[in-house]
Amino acid sequence: MFFSSSIFLLAAAASVQAAIFDVQVGSFNGTTAFTPDVIPSAQIGDQVVFTFQQKNHSATQSTFAAPCTHMAGGFDSGFHPVAANQTDNFPTFTVTVNNSSPVWVFCDQDANTPASHCGAGMVFAINPGPDGSNNSFTDFQNTALAIGKQLQAEGSSTANSLPASLTTAAYGTATIPAAPLESLVTVTVTVEASTWTTVYSSYPGSPAATPASLTGNVHVVQVGFNGTLAYDPPFVIAEPRDTVQFLFNPKNHTVTQSSFAAPCVPMLDSDGTPTVDSGFMPVAANATDFPSFNITVNTTDPTWFYCKQHNADGSSHCGDGMVFAINPVQNSTRNFTAFQQLAEALNGTNATGLTVNSTSSSSPSPSSKPNGAISSVGVNLALGLGAISAIFAAML
Repeated sequence: MFFSSSIFLLAAAASVQAAIFDVQVGSFNGTTAFTPDVIPSAQIGDQVVFTFQQKNHSATQSTFAAPCTHMAGGFDSGFHPVAANQTDNFPTFTVTVNNSSPVWVFCDQDANTPASHCGAGMVFAINPGPDGSNNSFTDFQNTALAIGKQLQAEGSSTANSLPASLTTAAYGTATIPAAPLESLVTVTVTVEASTWTTVYSSYPGSPAATPASLTGNVHVVQVGFNGTLAYDPPFVIAEPRDTVQFLFNPKNHTVTQSSFAAPCVPMLDSDGTPTVDSGFMPVAANATDFPSFNITVNTTDPTWFYCKQHNADGSSHCGDGMVFAINPVQNSTRNFTAFQQLAEALNGTNATGLTVNSTSSSSPSPSSKPNGAISSVGVNLALGLGAISAIFAAML
């Protein structure tokens, strides 16, 4: 897909022929960087074309003072997931320069978490001041790195404060980490022109309750891509109002909500019906339409999912590790890897009792793109866990 945006600033178009600057976002080896990271002398009318490569990045406008925060009214490419095996047709996003003033850009992936791409220095600038000036690219990037260090320190402090006690799984003999402590938080949220008060249960390391926008972002998850028993990516960090869209590839899978302590057992509402369940989605090997199933996020709680399909020998996809999570606390002992290991320990072909206490990466793997059309046969569901109760105090 191809997108374009203009930076509308007061200036007349240059009379000379416009130049085009190509900027690579990410790379085939997974680096978190813009290459090059500076366009030092762009002229009015020039274009900067961001080409997104592997992983899942954005090009989002910020300010010199707040390098990792989307500037009000600034451009935002949105996230562009690129499969590890993709070699061409990379998505692009074009910005037209209409002023010689500096323009500051960052990647918004894993924002406000220890794994923040911006906090790792993934920033970019058009026409910054020279080194030694009060608006140099070096100072801009150093501010972003300082934000990253602060997020990592807060994450480490949070991890050290988590309860160390153990408990047992809901079935079987496995020992698992105790649930993290939660606290009831009341915050006033302002997004675009709307303001409201939200009361929610905050977990150590969980994302903030502020939506990315009134409509939210879309996180695309491939189900069973290339015949694998996996969700790709295996987890996402999402904000309230975000949508997680599951695209079902050939074979027959589900997305069914469970719990950390019972990873392969459906979570049920009070009336006995599953809380969230896509139902089986059979897809032929030669299909070109891929059914989808959407979940609208309204909580920052960690939420857990699995595929309830079984193999011909009676073993389960869940027991083979086909599980998924939204907002797992990756710097806690109840991270995604621990959840997956518990599913395999309790339901795999070699299931045995064990103690699950894993460390895990804080970044999900990039999602792959389908090669055919998407058939929107899924439904939109909100995660009704009672974690967030929104009171609309004022609409500005």
